[in-house]
Amino acid sequence: MNSKAIIFSAGLGTRFKPWTDKHPKALAIVNGKSLLQRNIEYLQQYGITDVVVNIHHFPQQIIDAIKTNKGWGSNIVISDESDEVLETGGGLMKARHLLESDKPFISLNVDILTNLDLNKLMAFHQQHKPLVTFGVTDRKSSRVLLFDEDNRLCGWKNLQTGQEKISINKPNLIAKAYSCVVIYDPQIFSLIRQQGKFSIMDSYLDLAAEHVIMGYDHSGDNLVDVGKPESVAVAEKLFK
Repeated sequence: MNSKAIIFSAGLGTRFKPWTDKHPKALAIVNGKSLLQRNIEYLQQYGITDVVVNIHHFPQQIIDAIKTNKGWGSNIVISDESDEVLETGGGLMKARHLLESDKPFISLNVDILTNLDLNKLMAFHQQHKPLVTFGVTDRKSSRVLLFDEDNRLCGWKNLQTGQEKISINKPNLIAKAYSCVVIYDPQIFSLIRQQGKFSIMDSYLDLAAEHVIMGYDHSGDNLVDVGKPESVAVAEKLFK
């Protein structure tokens, strides 16, 4: 797959203390390998070796790890957010000049480990030709995305607070959890209206009414959000 990718690695990792008091979460270890290394090697399985890594929290530690390990065999380019963490949407826009081409590109969150088949995700994206395609599953989550029967994104809901954001008002919407593995059509950059620091989720919900954004259901695949220290043990059972 001749695509570029960005691994969002800039977060403060507040849920992952005490490790993140002295380290970036991207370098947290699962079975002897950092989350960053695991995601770089995951992309390599699909022939993706041009990777942007955005950094903010203990940025030099990430730069040093990449240099010491020669990018784990990939071509790694840094998008430096040392001055201000921009979240996923802002981070994506800051890296625009590093990602832009005429081909779809991919984003991952460094703290998500999955065995979702990227070839199947890309085939789905190429078949339906939406603006954005991302993995979703029917796992438990406090915040869910809402889809119609054609897997088109229609809204978002926080199940704990009841807060909803509806882009397309339809009955019988189906709730699924976001997997943080995303394929974008390159025209996304010219369509995003938000600026500065923002979540890419805000852009999805802003664009979903006018542009097709789709969820690809990969329920049954392994997926661990290594967001808290106790989730490392769960990840270590699934990712050797």
